[in-house]
Amino acid sequence: MTTLLVVQHEDECPPGMLGRWWVEDGATLDVRRPYAGEPLPPDLAGHAGLVVLGGHMGADDDADHAWLAPTKQLVRVAAAGGVPALGVCLGHQLMASALGGQVRRNPAGPQQGLLRVGWEEAAAADDLTAALADPRRGVHWNDDVVLVLPPGGTRLATAPGGEVQAARHAPSVWGVQWHPEADVDVVAGWPGTVRAHDEVRAAGEELATAWRPLAAAFLRLVRRREDGADGSAHA
Repeated sequence: MTTLLVVQHEDECPPGMLGRWWVEDGATLDVRRPYAGEPLPPDLAGHAGLVVLGGHMGADDDADHAWLAPTKQLVRVAAAGGVPALGVCLGHQLMASALGGQVRRNPAGPQQGLLRVGWEEAAAADDLTAALADPRRGVHWNDDVVLVLPPGGTRLATAPGGEVQAARHAPSVWGVQWHPEADVDVVAGWPGTVRAHDEVRAAGEELATAWRPLAAAFLRLVRRREDGADGSAHA
């Protein structure tokens, strides 16, 4: 059974649609909530992939949230070992910070609501995003952005304001600034404008259609590495 380690940073940012899709496709989720006292493992033994979700804190607020440094270490373990890893919003920012990039408050102000994904040419050739690199929108709900990618990182998408919107931070490590896991039930617990909440409510079917392929692509990469590592086959 394919097991994904999922790091959740607060109750209001669960795995959402991504988690449901992965379970439907036969994966097991090992969801750790370190803010609630659940320990993070020291490494990725027993886990075929790593997923780091969003949260209200900053990527470099290690002094205020003791689990952020261990989460970054897991990112470095994934990068060093070629383990597929996916970061969402804060997770994307944590991955950039862990691998030598820079994260700061967005000079243009917060992003909130639905924004188009501005795919770069590199996205069409990327293992994760090749099948996604056509017009679609994503739920954005963030104050911070990645300003500088890690050494060797590749920008895969650019937001309408010019910010890094998706990136391959390392050969097996990807991050997206939007929330592919978020449906109306998830964002109902997030502070924001009525307009932003209404946008997500109205786009429910669109968002599921847009981002289930991302979940499937990530799981394929995880299983491809599993198969190469242990010679097993997945149905």
